[in-house]
Amino acid sequence: MAATTFPTVLGMAGASRLTSGFVKPQVIARNPLKQAMALGNGGRVTCFQRDWLRRDFNVIGFGLIGWLAPSSIPAIDGKSLTGLFFDSIGTELAHFPTPPALTSPFWLWLICWHLGLFISLTFGQIGFKGRTEDYFQK
Repeated sequence: MAATTFPTVLGMAGASRLTSGFVKPQVIARNPLKQAMALGNGGRVTCFQRDWLRRDFNVIGFGLIGWLAPSSIPAIDGKSLTGLFFDSIGTELAHFPTPPALTSPFWLWLICWHLGLFISLTFGQIGFKGRTEDYFQK
C-alpha cells in the first residue's frame, strides 16, 4: 500500500497539515469470518433467523387446495381456469418438439394460474403463521 502524504502549508502560525472531512483515515478492514472464528462459532456468520422461511407443509397443502377450488369454477365461457390451463398443456404437448408460439393462449393461462397460486400460498403463509404466532391478537 502506498503511504498517504499530506502537503505542508507555511502560514503565519507556522507549518500546519491540511486535512479534509472528505479524506478518511486509513482503517484496517476486519474480516467478519475471522471474527466469527475467534468467537468460537465455527466461522458461521448469521444475520437473521436460521429457519427464516418457517416452512410448514400445512400451508402448502391448504394453499394448493385453496387455489384449486376457486380456479376450477367454470367462469370463463363455461370453462375453468384450471381446465383451460390443462387443455392448453395438452394442445402444446400434441406437437411436442416444437415449443409453444408466443401467441399461444398457453402463456396467458400459465401466468394467470401460477400468479393466483403464488398469491394464495403467500396469503396462506401470512395467515397461518400469523395465527400460530398470535400476530392477529388485539
